[in-house]
Amino acid sequence: MLPARVDLYDNAYSKYGEDVYCKVRIETYGEDLGQTSWVSREEAGDIPRLLQLQPASNVLEIGCGSGRFGLRLAETVGCEIVGLDVNPHGVENANHLAAAAKLEGRARFQQCDASQVLPFDDASFHAAFANDVLCHVRGRASVFEQVFRVLRPGGRLLFSDALVIGGLISHEEIATRSSIGYYLFSPAGENERLLGGAGFTVLMARDTSAGSAQIAQRWYEARKKFGTELMAMEGEPAFEGLQRFLDCVYRLTSEGRLRRYLYLAEKPASTRVSS
Repeated sequence: MLPARVDLYDNAYSKYGEDVYCKVRIETYGEDLGQTSWVSREEAGDIPRLLQLQPASNVLEIGCGSGRFGLRLAETVGCEIVGLDVNPHGVENANHLAAAAKLEGRARFQQCDASQVLPFDDASFHAAFANDVLCHVRGRASVFEQVFRVLRPGGRLLFSDALVIGGLISHEEIATRSSIGYYLFSPAGENERLLGGAGFTVLMARDTSAGSAQIAQRWYEARKKFGTELMAMEGEPAFEGLQRFLDCVYRLTSEGRLRRYLYLAEKPASTRVSS
C-alpha cells in the first residue's frame, strides 16, 4: 500500500508558536526561523552575499512560509522584502510577525500561487530566492520566465532543488518522498537548461546533498525525542507518516539517489531587444 498524504505545512505554520515545534526546529537547525526546509544555518547566512543584497535592495522570496527568514533579511540587511506563499497559514503568520517587529514598511507577505503570472511589474526586484520551494510549483520553465521578467538587469536568483535524480528510486520511495504534497523530480542538468532557456546566466550549481541529509536525520531524531507531545497534537498516523517521510529523505539523499543542489543565476545586465 502506498503512503497516504501527510500534513507538514499546515501544522508547521498554523502552530508556528507552539513550544514543541520551536524545540524541534532548534534541535534540527541550531536556530528557530520557522524552517521546514533543508537549508543549513551556514547556507542561510550566505544568502545575502550570494544575492549581493544591500539596504536599498528590493527582494522577492518565493515560498516565504512563516516569514521569519525574510524578516531576518529585512532586520539585518535593511532591505525591503516581498514574500509569497500559497499557504494562508504561513502568510498570516508572516504578516503577524512583521507587525510585531514593526517591519511592515520593509516586509510584506501575500498569498500567491507562483505557478501563475507574478503580480508585479517588469524589473521590480533586485534579487529573488526560493528555499526548497520550486519542487512544489508546477511549470518550472514559466516560473523562471516570470522571475526573469520581474528582476532588474543584473538581478540574481538563488534557489535550491532537493529532488535532482542521482540514481535508481522505486515507486514506493517516490510515493513516500512525495507524501507531503505535489513534487517535481528533476533529471541532472534540467535546472541549468531551463534557466538558460529563460535568459539567465548560471553562475553556480553547488551540491549540498550531505548537508540536507544531516538535516533530515536531525529533524527525524528531534521529532522522535518529542514524540509524545507531537503525537498528541498531530495524531499518531500524521506523526508516523512524517517520520517515514524524513527517514526516506535521509536514505535517498545520503545514498546519492536524490541530490540537492543550490543554484545561483543572474539576469544579464543588458539584454538584446528582439525586433
